[in-house]
Amino acid sequence: MSFDLKNRKSEFSRITVKIGSNVVTQDDGTLNNWRISRIVEDVAILFRNGIEVIIVTSGAVAAGRGELVPSKKTNEIAAKQVLAAIGQVKLMATYQYLFGKYGIKVGQVLATKESFSDRRHYLNMKNCISAMLENHVIPVVNENDTISINELMFTDNDELSGLISSMMDCKSLIILSNVDGIFKGVPGQSGSELIKEVLANSDDVVKYISGDRSETGRGGMITKYLNARKIASEGISVFIANGLRDSILTDIIRGKDVPCTKFVPAEKHKKSIKKWIAHSETFTRGEVIINGGARDALLGNKASSLLLIGVTGISGLFKKGDIVKIISEDGEVIGLGKSEYDSEKAKMYIGQKCNKPLVHYNYLVINQKEGAESAV
Repeated sequence: MSFDLKNRKSEFSRITVKIGSNVVTQDDGTLNNWRISRIVEDVAILFRNGIEVIIVTSGAVAAGRGELVPSKKTNEIAAKQVLAAIGQVKLMATYQYLFGKYGIKVGQVLATKESFSDRRHYLNMKNCISAMLENHVIPVVNENDTISINELMFTDNDELSGLISSMMDCKSLIILSNVDGIFKGVPGQSGSELIKEVLANSDDVVKYISGDRSETGRGGMITKYLNARKIASEGISVFIANGLRDSILTDIIRGKDVPCTKFVPAEKHKKSIKKWIAHSETFTRGEVIINGGARDALLGNKASSLLLIGVTGISGLFKKGDIVKIISEDGEVIGLGKSEYDSEKAKMYIGQKCNKPLVHYNYLVINQKEGAESAV
């Protein structure tokens, strides 16, 4: 199958496809090879039409369940690690075999949350995936469940797919779930209406979303929504669609009227360094408390750096180059920034006038509406 991308190339030249647990697993928790083969077929069509595709996949633990029943002596966390270790090999072998039938090469990328916390590691991963795409290899990304610990795990692969989409400057992210998108009501019930489009300034959709999680996934629709909003704010189109529907990827990219929820991207795009900072909230090393004058300056329409003269307090230990959280005196989280000082030196100069700012505006991300945030 071929299709004309002339009018849609800008939105789909490079995409991330996230394949959820409920798509790649069967009712008994084992791997659904038949469904994976249908998705691979769809991706192969995109690949042959010049679209760069990055896959973020779940399914390692499910694949492991088909190979091993852990001993009763093994605790739950260790059992999951063992299943992931065995299953990841099987999962990659499945992708390699299925894509190989189309003459397409795939490569494995395993990530942990810490991979995104250090700028050097972040860029190393970005360079690796870029090189794979340049050499016409489809990256298949998954969390490294064998070494991740609970407090440093992604919420689920929705979060990972968002980080990958942002890092790789993708035009679109397509999240494949086992439902058609976000509904006003419970999917499948009478009168439940699919929300087809979420605009950048819309904030009333969350009231329709249940906090329930699936049996196989760690997240749920609420995490999909929150991640989709964040990624769309960076200028990336996001689609939540049903991965159990045949040809769903090609149908979306061809512009067919298929059921899905689209998050309309913001018109202005963040710079690469600001994308990294925007996704670094869980990696912050310290907190900086600022006075009212500094708060007003940062939230104003003019691009402003955070000066030490406006700082009233510092907590935590951080080095120069670490990400810090910026907070007002009444507890409002203003934003995130890359510190130009270590915490010890910053404390020495609190409230003083210095030539070098604590956070330069080029490395500052403010928590506010798109139009205002673009100023920094």
